[in-house]
Amino acid sequence: MIPAAFAAALALSTAAADLATPMPWEPGVISGPVHDAAPAFTPDGRTVYFGRSVGEGRPYPAIYVSRRVAGRWTSPEIAPFSGRYGDMEPAMSPDGAFMIFISNRPQRPGEPMLNGRYAGKDWPEGGGALWRVDRTPSGWSRPTRLPDALNISRSTFAPAVAADGSLYFMRPSEPSGRFHIYETRYRDGAYEAPRRMPFSQEGVSDVDPAVAADGSFLVFGSRRDPDIAVGSMDLFIVFRRGDGDWGRPVHLGPRVNAKGSDAEPRLSPDGHRLYFSSERLATDKPRNDLGWNNGKYNIWTTPLPLAVLARLKAESIRP
Repeated sequence: MIPAAFAAALALSTAAADLATPMPWEPGVISGPVHDAAPAFTPDGRTVYFGRSVGEGRPYPAIYVSRRVAGRWTSPEIAPFSGRYGDMEPAMSPDGAFMIFISNRPQRPGEPMLNGRYAGKDWPEGGGALWRVDRTPSGWSRPTRLPDALNISRSTFAPAVAADGSLYFMRPSEPSGRFHIYETRYRDGAYEAPRRMPFSQEGVSDVDPAVAADGSFLVFGSRRDPDIAVGSMDLFIVFRRGDGDWGRPVHLGPRVNAKGSDAEPRLSPDGHRLYFSSERLATDKPRNDLGWNNGKYNIWTTPLPLAVLARLKAESIRP
């Protein structure tokens, strides 16, 4: 019998060891004293939308926007379509034409905000549904709710959009309440019925998909593989095979993953940089419970070199 420690070592990705140590992204500007997550960039990389949790005198999370001007990111402001309800997890289409986000806002005027249920608990006003805003000559359109076939769960979260319109998201299964990742293809102006991703099975929790623009790979958070886990939630990558099916998830290693939770991954417009939220502390800065380095979710980033992606793909799709 192979000792558990040795088996875990065999399971570790050799390619992931070549990923650079992540750095905090825009600390004190984008990454602040409350939870910040899910940066969604315009195609030119000069505008970013992201989610910020309750705090700063606000009762609900909201989506913020910052712009890069003269080499610096501006102080974030609440996006024009957000701020009244609980909004989070913006996902930009690769062409910048629309954005999908999560909200607990009422489906129809006069109805209550959406309640959620997952992990065996009820979450008053903590539900989520998929909503969309479109780019217009005068700015973003009014939000519209995506079809009921996609929003069958009142706890639908974490959208990601590929260039062909395919949409990825997470929702819980019953009776376990664990989250799994779903894919829906966009064909002939409509979404197909969502299907659970083949690698996202009962018995594990998979969350927060981020998809490459061409749909060739996903980065996501998971509690799978406890023998190689670094924190309570770790990041994995999985690649699509040549036949269209998906390979096996590959752990992104102990540089990307740290003690605590690492989740809410996002990709740069070119797919060559990973952004994610982490509870880790910056080791070269003193802890500051009133500032950004306080153990709450901050946004961290690391490059995804093409050579490393190629090696991770080989690990993911090998027979």
